[in-house]
Amino acid sequence: MAFSSTMILPLLVLLSAFSATSKSVQENFMQCLDANSEHPIPISAFCSQTNSSFTSVLNSTAQNLRYLMPLVPKPEFIFIPVYESHVKSAVICAKKLPIHLRLRSGGHDYEGLSYASEIETPFILLDLIQLRSINVDIDDNSAWVQAGATVGEVYYRISEKSKTHGFPAGLCSSLGIGGHITGGAYGSMMRKYGLGADNVLDARIVDVNGEILDRAAMGEDLFWAIRGGGGASFGVILAWKIKLVAVPETVTVFTVPKTLEQGATKILYRWQQVADKLDDDLFIRVVIQVTKTSQKGKRTVTTAYNALYLGDAERLLQVMDQSFPELGLARKDCIETSWIKSVLYIAGFPSETPPEVLLEGKSLFKNYFKAKSDFVQQPIPETALERLWEMLLEEESPLMIWNPYGGMMANISDSAIPFPHRKGNLFKIQYVTSWYEGSKDATRKHMDWIKGLYDYMSAYVPTSPRGAYVNYRDLDLGMNHKNASYTEASVWGSMYFKGNFRRLVKIKSKVDPGNFFRHEQSIPVVLE
Repeated sequence: MAFSSTMILPLLVLLSAFSATSKSVQENFMQCLDANSEHPIPISAFCSQTNSSFTSVLNSTAQNLRYLMPLVPKPEFIFIPVYESHVKSAVICAKKLPIHLRLRSGGHDYEGLSYASEIETPFILLDLIQLRSINVDIDDNSAWVQAGATVGEVYYRISEKSKTHGFPAGLCSSLGIGGHITGGAYGSMMRKYGLGADNVLDARIVDVNGEILDRAAMGEDLFWAIRGGGGASFGVILAWKIKLVAVPETVTVFTVPKTLEQGATKILYRWQQVADKLDDDLFIRVVIQVTKTSQKGKRTVTTAYNALYLGDAERLLQVMDQSFPELGLARKDCIETSWIKSVLYIAGFPSETPPEVLLEGKSLFKNYFKAKSDFVQQPIPETALERLWEMLLEEESPLMIWNPYGGMMANISDSAIPFPHRKGNLFKIQYVTSWYEGSKDATRKHMDWIKGLYDYMSAYVPTSPRGAYVNYRDLDLGMNHKNASYTEASVWGSMYFKGNFRRLVKIKSKVDPGNFFRHEQSIPVVLE
């Protein structure tokens, strides 16, 4: 990208606006960048708290309004690099000053760790939103995608080149691909191809020394750690080289809702018995919500079976008739479409939405919310489901999403990448409660409710340790201090990573012994 002389001013000129006797954090940082940057830095790359656009830039991709409240510490300023070399310089300067650094690619961190800090201030935000190039190579079945691109953009650019290629990552199209893959990245093709992180061929990362490394330069240990070991612990992801996968020209989607009055409990119990054993081409998740009934003032629980089948409707109906006839799927429920349009369907866009909307990168969800997760290895009994429905009906806007496992997820080793939740899991549960006003009383009420629900579900999931998905960050599981100990961090680390946590700590201690890349749930170093 070229910049005219009117767009760029020498940083030393900008510095003259600051007091010579009391240097600010931003001034020191800018001065250091000027000395270390290979490329000129546009004025627009900086956004300080005194800038009129600061709030809109900070809020632009942040999902969880809990971490945008006035009392939550804000970054001293936001730096938006336009070249990968700017990221390199930013790491060098943040380390030199020193100043704590937070990293954001998509802003979907459930606990706001990419743009807020509970453990130390001051800090600055490195926002990768301008680093979003995507280069698709169909002949090589691969693509290089920069960290600031959304998964929706990645899907769209793949579909531009081919109707029979895709990538098995997230269902939410506004996810930043940089952070998404660092946690695993599951989606509607996970039973066929595994996680997004299972389909990464190479990466570019800025390490703690400000060096840009690819897979060969970083070595296999670090390459292993960044694919599922959680974001912002080992360096700054600049780009991933992803492996494209085959998709048919025609796929089929459907959504079949079942309320309590329509026998939802028995059907869901049956789903638990078959979901992980279905044809690998079939992904059926269950979206569970409280909905209004036709009777005024009365609510019920609706379980919506939301599915993608990598094939046509005729074959899908045969599979369902053999494996899950209890759902009662009919031809009228099935929509044959292209893979790229199935992305829009699963993401919840209206039926006539053109695929180009994926280039906008806009989130359909922005609320005050709290989420948790579980992995289930035995069917939850019907009696337990009935009590679960009672608890959901006590809350205003509860949501549960049950994602099926099996297929390729059961065939990949627990230690192939840091994400360990593989064979033996029937499905994963995401619990969410959301609300619309940020008072302390409202927040406490909803947080208490979801903690109670989570406590109730402990009887129906493995607890040694209880599993959790790192991309559904949950600070209730534990938090680091500035210099976290292995013992402290292993409480939540074993839940996210099981036996892989120890290897992650060893790699972290080797590549970032000073714990420069840190946050509330970053991988700790072993202090000698």
